[in-house]
Amino acid sequence: MNQSQPLSQPLTQPEFVTSFRFFSRFSFWIQLLLGIVSGIALLFAMFSRNMTEPTNNAGIGFGIFLAVVGILLLCFRIFWDFRYRLLGRRLQAANPQFHPSKQDIIQTLRIGLNTSLVGLLIAFLASEETVAVVLAKTLSQPQGIATYTPDAVIRSLDIFVTLANVNMIGAHLCGTVTSLGLLNWVED
Repeated sequence: MNQSQPLSQPLTQPEFVTSFRFFSRFSFWIQLLLGIVSGIALLFAMFSRNMTEPTNNAGIGFGIFLAVVGILLLCFRIFWDFRYRLLGRRLQAANPQFHPSKQDIIQTLRIGLNTSLVGLLIAFLASEETVAVVLAKTLSQPQGIATYTPDAVIRSLDIFVTLANVNMIGAHLCGTVTSLGLLNWVED
C-alpha cells in the first residue's frame, strides 16, 4: 500500500474507443428522453396558462423563461452528444489519418462539459424559483379552511414548470457526468 501505484490502469486505445462510443450513445439517448419530457411538460405549462387572464405571479413567468433557456441549452447539448458519436466513429476508422487529435477530443469534451454545467445551473435556479413560488402559494393558504383566492391556488402550470426543470437537471447532470468521465479517460 505504500507504493504510489494507480488503482486502475489507463484504458487502451480500443477500450477507450468502445467506452467513448458507448457512453456518448447512452448520454445522447438519456438526454434526449429527459429533454422530450421537459419539453412536453413545458408546452403543457405554457398552453395551460390562461393567456387572456392576467396573472399577478411574475415568478412562474420567470421560471418558464429559465426553463426555455435550459431547454435550448439541452438541445445544443444533445447535438453535441451526437458530435461525440461522430468522433467515436472517426476514432474507429481503419485509417489513422481520419482519427481526431487528442486536443480536438479534449476541446469537444470541454465544450460539452461547460454547456452542461451552465445548463445545470440554470435548471437548478429555475427549479428553486418555481418551488419557492409553489411554497409561497401553499403557505399563503389558511390551514383547514377552504378558501378560494385565485393568486394563491397551486395550478397545474406550477407543477409542469417544476417537472420540466427537474428533468432538465437530470439531463444536464447526465451530460456533465459523461463529459467528465470521458475527459478523465482522455487525459490519463
